[in-house]
Amino acid sequence: VMTFSQRMGITPVKTELEKEGMSDELRNGLWSILRLATIDFYPNSSELYSSKISVLAQFYRSLWMNFFSWPIDAVVMSTSTSVSQHRMASTLREWYFSAEWFQVLDFVEFCVKFRNELPVELNKVFASNFSAYRFVDSILVQINSEEEVVELESATQNLDPTSPAREHLRQAMALFSDRKNPDYPNSIKESVSSVESVVRGLLGDEKATLGAGLRKLEKEHGLPPTLKKAFSTLYGYTSDSGGIRHAMSVGDTPPGRPEARFMLVTCSAFVNYLITKLN
Repeated sequence: VMTFSQRMGITPVKTELEKEGMSDELRNGLWSILRLATIDFYPNSSELYSSKISVLAQFYRSLWMNFFSWPIDAVVMSTSTSVSQHRMASTLREWYFSAEWFQVLDFVEFCVKFRNELPVELNKVFASNFSAYRFVDSILVQINSEEEVVELESATQNLDPTSPAREHLRQAMALFSDRKNPDYPNSIKESVSSVESVVRGLLGDEKATLGAGLRKLEKEHGLPPTLKKAFSTLYGYTSDSGGIRHAMSVGDTPPGRPEARFMLVTCSAFVNYLITKLN
């Protein structure tokens, strides 16, 4: 929703999703949500080295050791054993507001592990600040449009939490979204595997291949021939393109981010269609 000043043309209206960098408004909004949900949410007192430590101390201890990789005895203490809530929060705040934008997003992902309901509120902040990032099934992914989010979220929500298809989609998103070492060929493979898993479930045949399964869905469940043909062609692409389902050959060009994004969104949409239309 545009503000008064934006409607009057006084302040600019954002039209492009921000993929690199982070506005002050986005950084501030994320911090406010995270602060309220972690530091200010859990009980104040904590014994860092005790066998019975508070949830807040668990958060700090894991943060220092597993996120920052700092030595545990570098934690700012108020006494020899207890954690100073104020000093720890101040140290964390100082780091947060001087960190690079991608480090902030790493921290956001870390916090979600402690409060799994956080993504809903964080996504509101991302959306209102035209960020190109959204949480889908607790994984932070880069998007091009809100429509992509709808397909990804719908696919994971329509699938049983313990289903192989959902795990394939989670792996596809994780491999695609890894900012340090993205693995686009295997992301595509996992995306396609999610469809194959759904097809097997619909047919009640755990050994069915995707190609044979699609033909059977067309014959027995009314899958439109054009949709079957379209997805069969995409499935063929994963065999033809280098390094997805088979070893690369000389001269092959491995798929990149555009191909992985396309397959992730397309496979999610096809999963949604199969579940809602044929299940």
